Amino acid sequence: MDFWIKAAQLFLSLAILVTLHEFGHFIPARLFKTRIEKFYLFFNPWFSLFRFKKVNGEGKTAWFKKGSPKEWKEDESTTEWGIGWLPLGGYVKIAGMIDESMDKEQLKKPAEPWEFRSKKPWQRLIIMIGGVTVNLLLGFLIYILVIFAWGKTDINPNKLSNGLSVHPYLAKYHIVSGDKVISVNKQAVTSLEDLNKGILLRGARVFLVQHSDGTRETITFPEAIDKELFQAGAFPAFGPRSTSFSVDSVIKGGFAAKAGLMKNDKILVVNGRKTNYFDEFQSEIYKQRGKTTEMLVKRVNDTIAIQTQVKSDGTIGFQSSTKLLEDSTAIETNKYSFFQSIAVGFTYGSNTLSDYVAQLKFIFTKKGASSIGGFAAIGNMFPAAWDWQIFWMNTALLSIILAFMNILPIPALDGGHVVFLLYEMITGKEAPQRVLEIAQYIGIVLLLGLMLYANGNDLVKWLFP
Repeated sequence: MDFWIKAAQLFLSLAILVTLHEFGHFIPARLFKTRIEKFYLFFNPWFSLFRFKKVNGEGKTAWFKKGSPKEWKEDESTTEWGIGWLPLGGYVKIAGMIDESMDKEQLKKPAEPWEFRSKKPWQRLIIMIGGVTVNLLLGFLIYILVIFAWGKTDINPNKLSNGLSVHPYLAKYHIVSGDKVISVNKQAVTSLEDLNKGILLRGARVFLVQHSDGTRETITFPEAIDKELFQAGAFPAFGPRSTSFSVDSVIKGGFAAKAGLMKNDKILVVNGRKTNYFDEFQSEIYKQRGKTTEMLVKRVNDTIAIQTQVKSDGTIGFQSSTKLLEDSTAIETNKYSFFQSIAVGFTYGSNTLSDYVAQLKFIFTKKGASSIGGFAAIGNMFPAAWDWQIFWMNTALLSIILAFMNILPIPALDGGHVVFLLYEMITGKEAPQRVLEIAQYIGIVLLLGLMLYANGNDLVKWLFP
């Protein structure tokens, strides 16, 4: 059941984003009197799940032919609207344009006034960036409306009475669980999310730390701390301490499953040390990475000894269920008026975009390449129980990601078309049709390869957790 709830949320989110993205191309194309031959949600190779044709009564459109008087023609076209069966995106087929359909027959004929290739370069540019513009604005709008409807919830690190849960990797820099971070780069810390993203994505390096004994120390992390944390799997680096944790789910085929760990088990002791906090368990397990460790586990009314191997990243293969107890007062939900929500939502959207761009540096590492995920990874962003607030926050994130990815200068993406249009606007010469065709083929192959690789990663992680 969990799978279908996540799948439904993913399907609905993508349907909304793809449809609005394509309308971002459709609307300016129609404004510039360009014929739209097809408008499809999802791709339809060989057949469509649903389709119908609508005649567009466009009325009389005027244009001039060199050396001839003003000529009027009736411009009446037909658009095929439909839903495809392959949920990998969608498309608008614009007359006189080289796109995913690779329909070259039309381009062998003289250009007609209603075709894309007959429009002025600046008009074609607006048509091409329409989808990206819609997705970017949509992401910001959703954030604004979510913050207005539900407010913004943060965990204030300075109100955590038990201090922070700190990943064991940071012990080498003299910061451990129970410590508090007072300021980052001389700015007060008010959000746990900003603290984590600050060190990994935003270049935060100078931390004023208050240790559990009350002493304060300024810790300056090296410039490469972001790459260190990523390679070590030490993220999130900071979190709230939990005095109550149990096993929520066991990863199939993982070390924990092989050792016999079960859902709802409570881990009491690791390596002879009592683990009152989850971060204490995490620290003890981390010390035994690549080795075998012994745990005492409470299962209903029994206490059971379990031996398990530990992965090289200091995990054993289970998801914990944690509850914030004494530090629940650190959770702050701020409500905003509609106009306040505009400013807060815009800032949140801007940070989301810059953070996404910043994390791309990790893709070009071995660990980053293996972490690229496909539809399964995206689907797991959504909760197993339908939650509209989380649904819309994830949809806003995907909308901003879709905008950024589509504007990349890769052939077959909107950004690839934009590059050729900018070339034409600068040089005054159109790129040869043959060059556009070859670029389109290359882009399609690259995108299909990336899609296969990403979804292949999902499959490998499922088969070999």
